[in-house]
Amino acid sequence: QVQLVESGGGLVQAGVSLRLSCAASGRAFSSYDMAWFRQAPGKERVFVATITRSGGSTAYVDSVKGRFTISRDTARNTVYLQMNSLKPEDTAVYYCAAGVWGPSVNPRSYSYWGQGTQVTVSS
Repeated sequence: QVQLVESGGGLVQAGVSLRLSCAASGRAFSSYDMAWFRQAPGKERVFVATITRSGGSTAYVDSVKGRFTISRDTARNTVYLQMNSLKPEDTAVYYCAAGVWGPSVNPRSYSYWGQGTQVTVSS
């Protein structure tokens, strides 16, 4: 089992950057593929980015390609989401997820979730 704690959210203006962190504890961090999802008010939770357990492969939803970067630091048991050129439509609660079934855009593929961190982007 692994526990995930997100941090780094906040209220920012459009165009600026934020870096989200997800600290993992418990079972070996390197055993998990990691992902970020987000959920806007009144909407479903949707995929944002994923990174394989080795860190060798990443994938993104089209709306964030070129602006967001997912990475992981095995020594710190942490996964990051660097978000640049933020837009109001990026406003959501961002969730970190861990799974062993392979990187996926489907939230059901992930067994462990953090509590979420709010990102609000004003225009």
